[in-house]
Amino acid sequence: MGAAPQRLVRSYRDLAVSLLIHARGNDLMTPAGHGGEEFSIEDYRVLEEPYYRPAGDEVELFIRAHQLKLPVMLKGPTGSGKTRFLQYMAYRLGLPLVTVACHEDLTASDLVGRYLFVGNETRWVDGPLTVAVKHGAICYLDELVEARKDTTVVIHPLGDDRRILPIEKKGHIVEAHDDFMLVVSFNPGYQSILKDLKQSTRQRFLALDFNYLDKSAEAEIVMRETAVDDSIAVRLVELGTMIRNLRDHGLEEGVSTRLLVYAARLIGQGVPPRRAAEVAMAKPLTDDGDMLATLRELVEAVFEA
Repeated sequence: MGAAPQRLVRSYRDLAVSLLIHARGNDLMTPAGHGGEEFSIEDYRVLEEPYYRPAGDEVELFIRAHQLKLPVMLKGPTGSGKTRFLQYMAYRLGLPLVTVACHEDLTASDLVGRYLFVGNETRWVDGPLTVAVKHGAICYLDELVEARKDTTVVIHPLGDDRRILPIEKKGHIVEAHDDFMLVVSFNPGYQSILKDLKQSTRQRFLALDFNYLDKSAEAEIVMRETAVDDSIAVRLVELGTMIRNLRDHGLEEGVSTRLLVYAARLIGQGVPPRRAAEVAMAKPLTDDGDMLATLRELVEAVFEA
């Protein structure tokens, strides 16, 4: 599951640049001094169909959820296809996709918007959530549990029958566009007392579970995303499965399909398989010397000289 081309989906980092944007009616324009280019929600459409291999009925369920205006939570380990699935669904539904990578410093104001001093005046600038609500986009809050707790204040009214976004600083309430859809992702493997979603938040979402595909399906993805043959793909998947079996036995997380694709791409460029697997599948997972030695043994066992 290689990453989709970056030009297809804007991230929150990209959207942060648009904090210089001011609203004029329903059109969003960049102010003077920022290239003079128009900002449009159309910039957030997925223009080419991403490859996605369904594992079950998740595509149909997501379509039904959108029709019923229900928010969705994508649950699963790192690299199990959550983001690629959402890119695919945005393309299938013909909706813009605004992605926010949540982090511990992300506040409600970062999502909703704020007043900024631009030129010689103070202007209100919509945040990514507000842009999505107004223009009928999918707003994807990736790893919502990482954000500050005050973000739930603005998420909760969008996650129930009200479908409204209170903008406290302006004293406004924005009703969500009919096509707007709120989607969050959550990795249950990182649950802790300090970092978990409250029941009041969880129970506003439908939940779709994601996990690594079976070996044959995962090998098919590795081959499709890279230039390696089936024998290399099968061995990479076999190695990935062995590494995942070490989760909770010294590894916090198993190796993602994404890293399998990275290793395959290196091999396709002439890097020896053992070295490619080491730098793409072993070293990113741990800094512990003993665990690295164990992973190297697995690499050598799968890719015998």
